Amino acid sequence: MNTSRNGSLLSNNNLQKQQTLQTKTLSLHHIIKEPENKQEKPKALFMFHGYGSNEDDLFSFAGELPGELFIISVRAPYDLMPFGYAWYAIHFDAEDGKWSDDEQAIESREKIAAFIDEACKAYDLDERNVTLLGFSQGTILSCAVALSYPEKVKNVIALSGYINQDVLKEGYQNNDLSKLHFYCSHGSVDQVIPVDWARKTAPLLKSLEVDHIYEEFPVGHGVAPQNFFSLKNWLVDRV
Repeated sequence: MNTSRNGSLLSNNNLQKQQTLQTKTLSLHHIIKEPENKQEKPKALFMFHGYGSNEDDLFSFAGELPGELFIISVRAPYDLMPFGYAWYAIHFDAEDGKWSDDEQAIESREKIAAFIDEACKAYDLDERNVTLLGFSQGTILSCAVALSYPEKVKNVIALSGYINQDVLKEGYQNNDLSKLHFYCSHGSVDQVIPVDWARKTAPLLKSLEVDHIYEEFPVGHGVAPQNFFSLKNWLVDRV
């Protein structure tokens, strides 16, 4: 379950076959996996991929996650040439080596926040039990949405990313964050997002009194099997 540099995961043809044929046309392109058992207002899990990847990326996890979840894997809105998508631009030739377009990131934050409401209504999901699972750039946006709009989110699984305070909604510190739960993990030899950036996550969440776990694994910019089993066990206890 390791990813490549841009966050792509190995595709899973069996999961693609399981994908429902009744995916709705909403504001963001997405694919879905319905719960194994039909239920009224299923719990929701939204997946947000990394820079240069697509909605098939994290969807390869879907078959291994709790069966009661309605899973929605979302495609980022910005096309990258010659392939892939992004939540916001990254300028790799910036003087500091890497510069993100925070204005564009804030726009994507708002698109995701609106999409969560839209999808919960369209698929009749339990808006009180929403989990966000992000990787890399998708993690940065998942954290931004959860801290900016905690009323929309219960759980956040933040893989190989960090909290960019510049893309959080102004005054987020005054939000009621008491019902949020974060699982955060990072590769100790990540060559894309320095682990030092990720290590600032736990102190920040602690200062906000947000329930959280932070773990590191001896991998690069990817998700090791032991990382996946850890996040899965954490999720099972909270959905």
